Amino acid sequence: MFDDFFTRALVAGIGLALTVGPLGCFIIWRRMAYFGDTMAHSALLGVGLALFFDMNIIVSVFAVAVAVSLLLILLEKRGALSTDALLGILSHSALSIGLVLLAFMTWVRVDLINFLFGDILAVTESDIDIVWGGGVLVILSLIYLWRPLLASTVNPELAEAEGLEPQRAKIFFMLLLAAVIAIAMKIVGILLITSLLIIPAATARRFARTPEVMAVMASVIGALSVTLGLYGSLHYDTPSGPSIVVAALLIFVLSLLPVGRRLSGRDHEHRLAGAEGHSGGNGGIDE
Repeated sequence: MFDDFFTRALVAGIGLALTVGPLGCFIIWRRMAYFGDTMAHSALLGVGLALFFDMNIIVSVFAVAVAVSLLLILLEKRGALSTDALLGILSHSALSIGLVLLAFMTWVRVDLINFLFGDILAVTESDIDIVWGGGVLVILSLIYLWRPLLASTVNPELAEAEGLEPQRAKIFFMLLLAAVIAIAMKIVGILLITSLLIIPAATARRFARTPEVMAVMASVIGALSVTLGLYGSLHYDTPSGPSIVVAALLIFVLSLLPVGRRLSGRDHEHRLAGAEGHSGGNGGIDE
């Protein structure tokens, strides 16, 4: 169906962008950027374990990301260190253990560049099926969790009082984030996943007047970034994954210009910022 490698890359990239847009909004609102980075770094450990035990890489990356999330929650409850410190320890430890594990496996030839920065131009039709199929499941799950997630972001205590079970919603959100990271790793790479989650959502926040509109705009901006990045990569012969992130960055910079500020206004920014102000600024792990 998709005979051209560029067409396959475009279809897969847009599918990923549409999926990560709404998730990125919650990362912005709940101040979870460092947490998302930690989960992305843990993906390399998942790759190492998959190669060592001859497992499916996507399944292994998902399992490791979930394990890191649960480990963070357990360590937080002990209260020995701050969330930021725990995130730093888990992030760099998982990345380093993954690199050491890969170095020990001398019988396996691994292209670290592809894992770190992705290779969207090498996606196959089966990869497209995984991206779009997994994306649909993630979006449907997020729609189901939208109300408890949004309520717990604005006011966890009130959400608990209303019986929305914010803790359970947060755990399910972590599972969705882990699934997206496992899917996105081959396309944009471990080091660039967080950028694609954060930058389009941060840009959309300047223009959206409601959380729902911001989620849709983040997906559209992400899809536009993929399109511009891939065409720029093709024209200038630059790495595809980083080119997509650079395109997203340029769109964000344009939104900061005076015209962008006038279009965005300030009243709705304050309303959207309210969610962040109540999230506690603790890396997204708000109990």
